[in-house]
Parts: sequence; C-alpha cells; structure tokens
Amino acid sequence: MGCCGEGGGGHGHGNEQAQAQGHGHDHGHSHGGAQAQASATQVQAPSRFSGAIAVTDKAAEKLCELMVAEKKDPAVYGLRLGVQGGGCSGMTYFMDFDTPRADDKIFENKGARVLVDPKSILYVSGSILEYSEGLMGSGFQIKNPNVKSSCGCGSSFNT
Repeated sequence: MGCCGEGGGGHGHGNEQAQAQGHGHDHGHSHGGAQAQASATQVQAPSRFSGAIAVTDKAAEKLCELMVAEKKDPAVYGLRLGVQGGGCSGMTYFMDFDTPRADDKIFENKGARVLVDPKSILYVSGSILEYSEGLMGSGFQIKNPNVKSSCGCGSSFNT
C-alpha cells in the first residue's frame, strides 16, 4: 500500500480502519464549522467496546505528508497514539512517530499506520482520529466516546 498517493488507497482491517497524525494536534474538541463536521462523517466510528479506532482519509493523508517531511519511511514507522496520566483532568493524549512493538494494535488507512499500546487502547477504543483545517487553526483531533469530562484548555480528559 502506498502512502501519500504512492500506490493507491489502502483499507483498514475490517472495522479497524484507522488514520492518524501527530504534531500540531487538537485533543478532542472542534472549533465548529462545516469543515470539522464534514471530516467527522467520512468514517464510521467503531464501537467503543471494539478495541478499534478509525482514522479519516484526510488524517491518513496528512500523516503520510508529515512522515515524508520528517524522513520517516511509512513502511517502517507509524504514529504512536497513547494515553498517559497528567493534565488537569487526569489523562492526556500523546502522539509521536515510532516503530511497531510486538503487543501494539495497528490500524492502517492509505498506507498510514497508527500504533496503540494495550493499555492506551482501553481509553481510546471507539475513537476517530481526524485532521481538520480552518480559520481557527488546523490539526489532529481525537473524537473519543469514552471521555466523560475534559478541562477548559481541551488538552486533558477523564473517563
């Protein structure tokens, strides 16, 4: 499967279709507008009990662009999406380019891979990774159905 249009669009593993992006991301809130709504309807959200996440096409394309710009081969690297303790609501997301580990869940779309460790998948199962651009800025968003509350700054959450 090619990344960034280098070999066609890939498909995920059943409901595990996923795309992700790191760097300059937004955590779980939208600034409104038709653009944010349009990207949310591109992908069917997996059940929050499925152990899967989904990634929109736009997020996968942007992820590929970033990996190429940072000289990270998409065949070797993926976006690690994780959850760690911290922030004013108790938990925060983190994203970084990494190589897959033996116990990772891997979600793929259009050649872009998202890597999630077994502990983090408990908190992000059923989520959609999106990328949106707008007047208020652009970045990645995680639409997480497990979030019960989040802080005012939008960068931490509680389940």
